[in-house]
Amino acid sequence: MTTWHQVLAAQQPLLLPIAHDALSAVLIERAGFVAYAIGGFSVVGTRFALPDLGLASLGEMADAVQDILAACSLPVLVDADDGYGDVKNVVRTTQMYERMGVACLQFEDQVSPKRCGHMAGKMVIPQQEMVAKIKAAASERMHKETFILARTDARAVNGLDDALRRADAYVEAGADGLFIEAPTSRDELEAIGKRFKVPLLANMLEGGKTPMIPPAELFEMGFAMIGYPTTLLFRIVKSMQMALGDLLNGAPAKAEELVSFDEFRALVLQQRWGAIEDHFRPRHDS
Repeated sequence: MTTWHQVLAAQQPLLLPIAHDALSAVLIERAGFVAYAIGGFSVVGTRFALPDLGLASLGEMADAVQDILAACSLPVLVDADDGYGDVKNVVRTTQMYERMGVACLQFEDQVSPKRCGHMAGKMVIPQQEMVAKIKAAASERMHKETFILARTDARAVNGLDDALRRADAYVEAGADGLFIEAPTSRDELEAIGKRFKVPLLANMLEGGKTPMIPPAELFEMGFAMIGYPTTLLFRIVKSMQMALGDLLNGAPAKAEELVSFDEFRALVLQQRWGAIEDHFRPRHDS
């Protein structure tokens, strides 16, 4: 199995579209990406039509992750939220996802119930509580190759200096990489990139607090991973809204706006499953 460290070494920068279901993961792999991520915002929004406000449990999220992993062979980063509790819950979450084959786990320092990193009203736990969580995840992971990505949301709560201090402490605690959520300017991104030697993730969220910057520029600043948490989701929702509006007005889609029936059947591997059905179907003598 390809490790996250190996992916990072081979792909610079590492672009991470976010899958919200099995089909989106298949499309990511078919498009030529070498890795991807599964984010809480998109999974909760599509699976339950709910906002990212800490409404989904570990069990609900793990079910979604398992479905997605079954359809896609690429290495994956999974948003593990706050670990769903204290240090023992963090360890359980880490090992549960490791058993599924997750290569990289992201833990954050928000107060539960957490919320999307670009929403107002966030709070963060004391630094030492998060340090304990990172130590627990790093020490008790089943595979030393499992990549622990520590996220801090302190920028929006206490300012950039506190976020930087926390990130230093999380690396010392055993984090393999860092994600400082929601910097508000190019200057802040550059300051983050210059400070740390571990792999860094930048989040490019359309309409969010962080400026949208091309991946090559972010890589030059020091960011090895670039996440796109809403790009697929927002474009898909807009496409569905337009399609439903057309249907309501009696205007079916034009052929060039759709994948063909055959293309979709190929995406879901109908030929492969049909061949299995044909090969193993009982034959009854006439």
